[in-house]
Amino acid sequence: MLNYAIHAENTSMYNTPPVFAIYIMGLVMKWLLGIGGLDGIHAINQRKAAKLYAEIDRSGFYKGHSAKDCRSLMNVTFRLPSEDLEAAFAKEAKAAGLDGLKGHRSVGGMRASIYNAFPEAGIDALVAFMQEFEKKKG
Repeated sequence: MLNYAIHAENTSMYNTPPVFAIYIMGLVMKWLLGIGGLDGIHAINQRKAAKLYAEIDRSGFYKGHSAKDCRSLMNVTFRLPSEDLEAAFAKEAKAAGLDGLKGHRSVGGMRASIYNAFPEAGIDALVAFMQEFEKKKG
């Protein structure tokens, strides 16, 4: 008992650290280092966003919200020619497995959140869906 009391008085850790959060952070750091660190993830994010913005800019059917020099690499926002088409786009995209594209309630339109862990294959699927949707409804 005496040893425990001495140890308890000399420790500076009064609470249990968030071990699960630390573990997850370690996994994320290993993943980031494995793809080239910050430079690697930045290049991947630029490539993903460029694919999506290229589709938005391709025909004029889709219109980006932001000026080209202010575009986000993480949240790609765009509009369709009408709110009815936006509702149909969101519904059909969800049915195709592309959920969460409806834009913010105060802005409307569409928003594709393509954060670091979002796979490039998901961008390819969204671009293919956008092209098909435009062929049917454009």
